[in-house]
Amino acid sequence: MRVAVLFIDGVGIGRNDPDINPLSGRDHLLSWFQDAPPPPLPGAGRCFPVDTTFGIAGRPQSASNQTALLTGQPAPALIGRHVLGYPDAALREILARHSLVKHLVATGHTATFANCYPVAYLDALKLPRRPSASAPEFTLTPAALRRLKASASTLAFAAGGVPLRTLDDARSGLALPHDITGARARSRDLDVPTRTPAEAAEVFWRIAGEADFTFFEHYLADEAGHAQDFVAARDALDTFDAFARAVVSLRPADARVLVCSDHGNVEDLSTRSHTLHPVPVLYFGPPAPELESLATVADVGRVVLHWWGGA
Repeated sequence: MRVAVLFIDGVGIGRNDPDINPLSGRDHLLSWFQDAPPPPLPGAGRCFPVDTTFGIAGRPQSASNQTALLTGQPAPALIGRHVLGYPDAALREILARHSLVKHLVATGHTATFANCYPVAYLDALKLPRRPSASAPEFTLTPAALRRLKASASTLAFAAGGVPLRTLDDARSGLALPHDITGARARSRDLDVPTRTPAEAAEVFWRIAGEADFTFFEHYLADEAGHAQDFVAARDALDTFDAFARAVVSLRPADARVLVCSDHGNVEDLSTRSHTLHPVPVLYFGPPAPELESLATVADVGRVVLHWWGGA
């Protein structure tokens, strides 16, 4: 059995209103709207709405909800607050103890992160990485080093001792930039290949063929939501949808694919803030009745652990 998670930051289930929702009028896997049935999905895929608030006052945030997703633990409820951006000390402790990657590795399974990162970034944060023949791509200033923080996803893999992929891996067809096509990295003078979403999906399954659990992270939709930028939002969502559809179409018979988010944002561009909306979890694969119990973002991680007898 293989499990692949395609994570997209900041996409909730909003209103079918073209004035505020860039998913409106789009036939996307994630074009799911309030007071409407879930969209038909290819390959007998299924949709599940899950809560992002955990009953905690305030707006759901990336650090705490991504920690929940990557541990199966109700992180915001455990620490009594939502934490934006990057994990604080309390969340780092939860990731260090309960990372689902750590559990999978400890029980003899393999896990990998499909995203690539600059060597300079990984080394500055002292995160484990794969070998790279290239010199660091840039030099971080002392001020930049002080601001630098590790994301929940990189910390989850570091907790399991899994080396992260570099730009060398992207160039050799064994990693993907977070924007899928590589345009963002190239705009920042980083040397990565140009790929279509369909080509990126082929790379994804090449990577996933080496591991029991594979994770990919895309966060441009959340950036577009904070900027209230319709053009950027539609570009990010269109690219992710084409990639996700290609991943699903290439899915091996033994693989399970989950597409999920951490909180709402881009589905309501009338505000720069995150929303209280539930988020969609999409599933493609063999029958999995345990998915009927999905209630919160944390349950995504819990179900992944369950598939290997861990929860």
